[in-house]
Amino acid sequence: MSNKEKKTKPVIRKIIHVDMDAFFASVEQRDFPQYRNKPVAVGSPQKRGVVAAASYEARKYGVYSAMPSTRALFKCPDLIFAKPRFHVYKEVSTQINKIFREYTDLVEPLSLDEAYLDVTLNKKNMISATHIAQEIKEKIKSYTRLTASAGISVNKFLAKIASDMDKPDGLYVITPNKVHAFIQTLPIEKFFGVGKVTAKKMKGLGISTGADLLKKDIKELLDHFGKNGLYYYNIVRGNDNRPVQPSRVRKSIGAENTFQEDIVDESRLILYTEKIADEVWKRMSKSDTTGKTITLKVKYHDFLLNTHSTTLSQNLESIEELKIISKKLLAIRKFPDKAIRLLGISISNLNNGSTETGGVQLTLKF
Repeated sequence: MSNKEKKTKPVIRKIIHVDMDAFFASVEQRDFPQYRNKPVAVGSPQKRGVVAAASYEARKYGVYSAMPSTRALFKCPDLIFAKPRFHVYKEVSTQINKIFREYTDLVEPLSLDEAYLDVTLNKKNMISATHIAQEIKEKIKSYTRLTASAGISVNKFLAKIASDMDKPDGLYVITPNKVHAFIQTLPIEKFFGVGKVTAKKMKGLGISTGADLLKKDIKELLDHFGKNGLYYYNIVRGNDNRPVQPSRVRKSIGAENTFQEDIVDESRLILYTEKIADEVWKRMSKSDTTGKTITLKVKYHDFLLNTHSTTLSQNLESIEELKIISKKLLAIRKFPDKAIRLLGISISNLNNGSTETGGVQLTLKF
């Protein structure tokens, strides 16, 4: 029998998703003994402040990241606010990434505190992805005195869900033979990419679990959810062929400012627009990137959100050009007399390139 006549067995990938436990808050509790075993929020307690991260002690009171600080304090009056130290979080993140790269170069950071690793092929020739994840967790704890949770499965979708199953300090494995049974029992809210609004819509269609979603054909899902319908159709069948990408292509660069008080005065809004543009240009220069599409984000005092965009025929060439365009976008906002609480500027349609990765083989032990 020739090689062409031989049936090729399907590739079984081994993907790990590592997620640090309450990362920012845990770093603060590690470095400051007075914060340990107490409800801590990283952020500002000011009226317009937002929680960037919450310790597990704070989460027991219902305090979570992205929550307004006033609401967090209402839920937990004893909440301690720690000022963010992003330079420290970045240093720790760098330490953790060095540990990842002891095992594989196929590391895709999603943020400072989480990453995907493809260990199908790995530098230590370890057969078990579960053992690799255990070693990584132990090294992170030894070197940083922080805990991480890890999920292991055959694709990115399942690995990410798995990492959240047994937090904190968790290790959860979805082996190939258990993929379909696991997905069918999964509540629809647990599906990565299904938010509150979509979950409510799905429940209105009789979809509460993966088993319910599996019963829907592709046409029905496309009719109700547009192009996302194809994504839901595939993931409920365990199909996710996205590679782990060591060089993720950045889609946009931006900055925004939430004001201490709502602003109506045009001259002040123009001044802030210029300051935000300065910050965006600084970030673009640091990334050695430019782009063609400029978007102005306007959030009003009642939290109504509008965006205004324009796309140039060629890339932005100067900070002056960015400021002029941003101010023009500000001038055409939908409600010129309505008080504004937040302004943001972002540049997309960037001139960076893409990187593809590959390199997997069939292995048996998971």
